[in-house]
Amino acid sequence: MDNLLNAFTGTVRRAVDDYHMIEAGDAVAVGVSGGKDSLLLLLALDHLRSFYPLPFTLEAITIELGFEGMDFTPVAELCAGRGIPYTRIRTDIKEIVFDVREEENPCSLCAKMRRGALNDAIRARGISKLALGHHFDDAVETFLLSLLFEGRLSCFRPVTYLDRSGVTQIRPLVYAGEKKIASLAEHLRLPVVENPCPMDKSSKRHEVKELLAALSADYPDMKSKVFGAMQRLPLPGWQPDVSWHDRNNEKKLSEKV
Repeated sequence: MDNLLNAFTGTVRRAVDDYHMIEAGDAVAVGVSGGKDSLLLLLALDHLRSFYPLPFTLEAITIELGFEGMDFTPVAELCAGRGIPYTRIRTDIKEIVFDVREEENPCSLCAKMRRGALNDAIRARGISKLALGHHFDDAVETFLLSLLFEGRLSCFRPVTYLDRSGVTQIRPLVYAGEKKIASLAEHLRLPVVENPCPMDKSSKRHEVKELLAALSADYPDMKSKVFGAMQRLPLPGWQPDVSWHDRNNEKKLSEKV
């Protein structure tokens, strides 16, 4: 096993332990968009289950949005090579959001429809736990999006139970920084499927990402401090249970991202 993936899986395990994301006997589905985050999450969880003390099974599910040029065949080959069941579900989400409704804010509706399709897909398979590829930077960006554009302190949770669907969403990458994810994905030559969405670089999230990049040039530990504040407030669901770890050997989060 590649030493870099082994170390990365340790970061994923820390998040899984801190927030009690996986229990013995869980069937976990990874929502695979084709991006580097979800692909690396899939590999890390596949590696984790080979030694994790709580046994769990793993599947991969892709919701195809309907954009032309997105070929998931290499993703299917990756899953087949690792013995991971893989399901692709074709939808007309792109057509509904962009062509029929011509949404001014398409990201919100697209995300809602994707989540609904994912939840329906895993429930049909008798799975109640969905792993999503949101990482450390996503969390900080979401927190600032809520603060700057909504005037409230809010963020998605590492673990979220959806009572309407009975699905529990987990985010095992919350301690993993985007730069490390990108570097490792390139090192492992993951079959990343490029996203042709026209909103990819023009959303409010992208504006916040650029703002954070500019501020981090002068304040390198800014994102780590924001993330730490989220845990110490704490935001609902963000207080970790660090009793699982040897506090004397615990590294600073800024060294991991």
